Amino acid sequence: MQNLPIIILAVVFVAAFLAPWLHRRMGDRCGLLLSLVPLAATAVYASMVPGVAAGQPVVWQHAWAPALGIGLDFRVDGLSLLFLLLISMIGTYVAWYAAGYLAGKKDLGKFYLYLFGFMGSMLGVVSADHLVLLFIFWELTSISSYLLIGYYHNEAKSRAAALQALLVTGAGGLCMLAGIILLGRAAGTFRISELLAMDPAVLVAQPGFATILVLILLGAFTKSAQFPFHFWLPNAMEAPAPVSAYLHSATMVKAGVFLLARLHPLLAASPLWVPIVAPVGALTMMTGVFLALGQNDLKKILAYTTVAVLGTLTMLLGIGTELAVKAALAYLLAHALYKAALFMTSGTVDHETGTRDPDHLGGLRRAMPFTATAALLGALSMAGLPFLLGFVSKEYFYKALLDADGPGVLWEVLGVTASICMVALALTAGIKPFWGRLKHTPKPPHEAPWTMWLGPVLLGIGSIKLGLLPGVAAAFIVGPAAAAVL
Repeated sequence: MQNLPIIILAVVFVAAFLAPWLHRRMGDRCGLLLSLVPLAATAVYASMVPGVAAGQPVVWQHAWAPALGIGLDFRVDGLSLLFLLLISMIGTYVAWYAAGYLAGKKDLGKFYLYLFGFMGSMLGVVSADHLVLLFIFWELTSISSYLLIGYYHNEAKSRAAALQALLVTGAGGLCMLAGIILLGRAAGTFRISELLAMDPAVLVAQPGFATILVLILLGAFTKSAQFPFHFWLPNAMEAPAPVSAYLHSATMVKAGVFLLARLHPLLAASPLWVPIVAPVGALTMMTGVFLALGQNDLKKILAYTTVAVLGTLTMLLGIGTELAVKAALAYLLAHALYKAALFMTSGTVDHETGTRDPDHLGGLRRAMPFTATAALLGALSMAGLPFLLGFVSKEYFYKALLDADGPGVLWEVLGVTASICMVALALTAGIKPFWGRLKHTPKPPHEAPWTMWLGPVLLGIGSIKLGLLPGVAAAFIVGPAAAAVL
């Protein structure tokens, strides 16, 4: 069991390098074969849930460069496991989806190389137990996302969006590296589990801790598109729909949120934590929803709502109470499920009708029943309707704001306002294209191949199951993750 995290990581990277060769021999079917890797990883991670929930993390350590104090240290606790499950499970569905969405593309093998490299990099980020190792995987996510966002490299917009994402997140990563080095030197260790076992008051009392905090926050804020660095994420929608679905739900943009959660016991001890992190998150949340309201493109609407949710998660972690942390993790789980589904269904609509403009779409449910079902479930969860996980997560969100210290009324007003906007945006992105009268579209609409609708439908079913049985999520997923953060 202890060796499994590193074995899975190695297999994912091997699959990435084999992808072009497999595509040359199997054609478009190679994606279905490759999807067995994250599917098996999901099953392995799921088998770890009982032990991790009981407080028994999976630890693997190897002396990589002992003279430099750098080791291949991995640790799977509740927080890591939440992300590992999302990355591998949604990665499976994205691999299926890409097999249909990008069918016939001559460079599909390269796409899977980039995709599985991206997947492996994210698995490394969330399971690393060493700050230097985490940084290496962190930068690998920036490089692989650059290749994915710029997949349509013949188009100037794709190249510009990829370069912008790389520059913004890369610059933030360099700031984070400086913060990591200063933190490791101040603490005498770079191992994350050892850092979190220390008395945070001792480190916070050091004269340079404010600089460490700001540098690490810059890395997290740029990666998770916090204001004023939010602009790169909506521009990254130039990527193919499978990339957008993965990027916005379970991978790179959540890395910054993961870092805030992982180092929360240490960084939140600083008196600067709440005054910086909570307002930045709130400002990002409101910026995202208001910019989303002015869009007439399904992917742009979903991209700006991702910015809003990332701001929400950051605000909750900034507030930092036990309830706020639990709310953030429940919201993160709900968002990953519905956002992956909605990005895939919006990509399917564009693929089958030739347009993503919601004003030119309507009545598609008869021609695309499975896609419509997945979009409906995703939209209802996004809107926070009862019996779906989105409802439970938003109730936690409201409760956390009511119990927050400081400008409690302000948090409540902002949270409710953002939620009202999210309901309207959910109706526009997930329901409007499929209901009402059928409108003329550039291409006659029809249902997509099963590879493009099965994943979103399963994600919708997952939202229902966890919404009806929130105690299961609390006991085995969100609860252990919150315990690891707190």
